[in-house]
Amino acid sequence: MTPRLLRHCFGLLTLLALLVAALVPPALAQANNPSGLPLPRFASTRSEPINVRVGPGERYDIAWTYLKSGIPVEIFQEFDTWRKIRDADGEEGWIHQNLLTGTRAAYVTPIIANGEVPLLADQSEGAAVRARLGPGLKVTVKQCDGTWCEVSASGPGQRNTYSGYLHQDELWGVYPDEVFD
Repeated sequence: MTPRLLRHCFGLLTLLALLVAALVPPALAQANNPSGLPLPRFASTRSEPINVRVGPGERYDIAWTYLKSGIPVEIFQEFDTWRKIRDADGEEGWIHQNLLTGTRAAYVTPIIANGEVPLLADQSEGAAVRARLGPGLKVTVKQCDGTWCEVSASGPGQRNTYSGYLHQDELWGVYPDEVFD
């Protein structure tokens, strides 16, 4: 082949590639979300211990290890079977998808520093208080309606579990106005 013919073929291939890229739906063209689930989203750690890595694969160094299950994390990136997560402290790392679950958990984050959040018996400001939850207490989230979340909680070393409602904006592990059940 002559150089002129090679340039012509290359030009045609480039044009064809641009044409195909324009016709492929964005969802198919974007391979950076292999699960097809929305990003970002919240999940929880499934088991213990879980190594969080600096990159998407076992060949990458371990950044830190979760020693307990049920820790809420935010997934904001995907690569093959690996999920890039962010924790409540803002730390980021990679976890294999099999080590995460869709079960929702959250941390209590009082709007008032060092304050307690009342766990209410109903979705009403005037509802009876079932317990007072301190900052950083982990809760299991059953459902949220965009304003209130139904949760269950037990304190460290406590045998009793308390269920009730919290304002959605006082939780890290759910998005503002997010609705799910």
